[in-house]
Amino acid sequence: MIRFIPIANPARGRVAWVTLGALVFALLVAGLIFLAAGTNPFEAYSAMLQGTVADWSGWSEVLRRATPLLLIGVGLSLAFRAQFFNIGAEGQLLLGAIAAGGIALFTPLPPLVMLPTMFVGGALAGGLWALIAAFLKTRLRVNEILTTLMLNYVATYLLIYLINGPWKGKNVRGFIYTDDFPGFAQLPTLPGTQVGWPTLLLGVLLAVALQWFLGRSTGGYELRVAGENPEAARYAGISVSSVLFRMALITGGAAGLAGVGEVAGIHHKLLEPAQISSGYGFTAVIVAWLARGNPALCLITAPLMGIILAGGDVLKINLNLPFRITDVFSGVILMCLIGSEVFVRNRVKWGR
Repeated sequence: MIRFIPIANPARGRVAWVTLGALVFALLVAGLIFLAAGTNPFEAYSAMLQGTVADWSGWSEVLRRATPLLLIGVGLSLAFRAQFFNIGAEGQLLLGAIAAGGIALFTPLPPLVMLPTMFVGGALAGGLWALIAAFLKTRLRVNEILTTLMLNYVATYLLIYLINGPWKGKNVRGFIYTDDFPGFAQLPTLPGTQVGWPTLLLGVLLAVALQWFLGRSTGGYELRVAGENPEAARYAGISVSSVLFRMALITGGAAGLAGVGEVAGIHHKLLEPAQISSGYGFTAVIVAWLARGNPALCLITAPLMGIILAGGDVLKINLNLPFRITDVFSGVILMCLIGSEVFVRNRVKWGR
């Protein structure tokens, strides 16, 4: 007979080992999926590693994928810590891209202030988009999972309307996208890559700053208390609503910054939503979950997921595996992580 004995405060070592075990189990399950697809799992994993971490071109693709995941993941890690389950980072990323595109295309700003203004505008747009869900949660008790998820579709179709209507490029025929951004509204990249180094640097700085905020500031203390026990927070005079509003602005703002980085650093125009984001808003949920509410750990988990995303492209090209194999991979990892929570918070005991 199996019994689960609750653990009041799981040790960090236990959390780390259970998480590692969940990842190993996910790799085993994914290996069975590769076998079902007619591919040797060892060959698949070898191809993934050789195509991503064996040379600079592979690493550059990993960094390109990891940059938006890092920005979104650090915001989500704090939001989840505060019990604000934001599943709308995809839409917040698109709002950041829209704001950046509007500023770059239609605002006659001096070149020196164009890019900073685009980043500020993108962060505000993403933060305000997330604030809608926070307002509905605190004032009307509407579940934020549903509202943030539904707002993704609103953002998607807003972008499609703009690039197919009033913002459509003047010389575009048969496709929908805007005119190119002016040169001074485009981010510099690492030589020979599509990695916008200012966005990458911003993600690293944000991870360090939010880790300091969580562990050393009054606001971080309020966040931890409100997330662990809202009733105790209210008794201590902490406004849970204010905490949620701040977390919505931070998590949405970080996703908005990722949107600015994608359009200003890679595409240099507004495109269809699927071309701007390859599901980064959803994949970053795994980045944040692996980080266990610690923004600094996203510096490790974001590149890890970047390897999986870039490696998925290698599998599609080199081994002719199905196009959605990366989505299956990510889904298996997320399900294993969610399932492992029972072993984090409970001790398994055999016998009567």
